[in-house]
Amino acid sequence: MTKITEKIKTKLAKRQYVASERIATVVYLAEELGKPILCEGPAGVGKTELGKVWAGVTGRQLIRLQCYEGLDESRALYEWEYAKQMLYTQLLRDQLKKVVGEVTSLEEAAQRIIAEESVFFSRHFLLPRPLLQALTSIKPAVLLIDEIDRADVEFLFITYPSLEQELQIVNNKVPELTQQLAKEAVELVHHIRKLDLKKHPSVGETIDWTRALLKLNASKLDPETVENTLSVLLKNESDIIKVEREIVRKL
Repeated sequence: MTKITEKIKTKLAKRQYVASERIATVVYLAEELGKPILCEGPAGVGKTELGKVWAGVTGRQLIRLQCYEGLDESRALYEWEYAKQMLYTQLLRDQLKKVVGEVTSLEEAAQRIIAEESVFFSRHFLLPRPLLQALTSIKPAVLLIDEIDRADVEFLFITYPSLEQELQIVNNKVPELTQQLAKEAVELVHHIRKLDLKKHPSVGETIDWTRALLKLNASKLDPETVENTLSVLLKNESDIIKVEREIVRKL
């Protein structure tokens, strides 16, 4: 299994996605068994990115469905183009008269029109939405469904990466940053995540923060630099205050 999952991890790593052994295993099995992957976890840990990256790895079209309150089948599956159908009906009105011809029976006239109904009731009038696009795609596609709030419990839980994995992610995304500063930054983020906060910093916010440090030409994590850039890493004011009090002042 290790050789197989290492291949998966290598493919993902080439697109700057650092996968754990568990993620690589689930991706491999999903491919082999033709099953979907249902992911859950904190915001910003790479759930959506996994779908995007795997589409790139496999060369498949990425089809994305963003779920939200009020989403219905016309937005998820398909929409029927009534206006287009009515336009066709109007344009072909004279042809319909010829189809009916000189028949006097209503039933016979209806039967002749029914024989031509494929002209007016076909996929030509369907406006495909993500689900239908994925189902009817000639080539296999990656269907990415975001924000599913109701599903069975068989999820692949993606938690925050380990310190080593997150350091590798930062190295991939911000290669200009010195190894020492990258290590200090990631260590501090992991320290912050141990606090009881309203929203812990995501991996994406770690990357944004390290990019900010690079732009500021920071050479080390001194209290002033951290305090001045915490708003990049944390979005809640009470979280910022708590981190300043419990971590920054102790640096």
